[in-house]
Amino acid sequence: MIEYNLDTAHSILLVHPKTALDKNDFAELTKAVDPQIEATGDLAGVIIDAPEFPGWDSFGTMVTHFRFVRDHHKRVKKVAIVTDSHIGDVAERLASHFVSAEVRHFPGEQLEQARQWINAGADGLTDQAGELPPGSGPLASQI
Repeated sequence: MIEYNLDTAHSILLVHPKTALDKNDFAELTKAVDPQIEATGDLAGVIIDAPEFPGWDSFGTMVTHFRFVRDHHKRVKKVAIVTDSHIGDVAERLASHFVSAEVRHFPGEQLEQARQWINAGADGLTDQAGELPPGSGPLASQI
């Protein structure tokens, strides 16, 4: 099960995987993000807030997850993985080979920093390394 919230003002999808993912999770995400993408052209970012990855309830769900990524990755500019799990480091390196979005891992307590990183990219305030200049950048909104 995935809990999610779409911040339409900043075009950021925040997802919280809670239990093993199922096919309905991706159907719901598609219903939420596709109209936003159609209206704005892209999502500024996706924040995956996951203390640990709960896995999938079946092989079919894993395939559905990969199809969701395949169908949407070119329409997402940044993906922030917020977790203390080592899967965050692996996901950051692995995803960079398969998705067009910039992917970055943040420690579990840095949800706001992840949001600021995505917002800053949407506002064009980051430097070439994707970092905010000292003392600048928008305040993060609450989803």
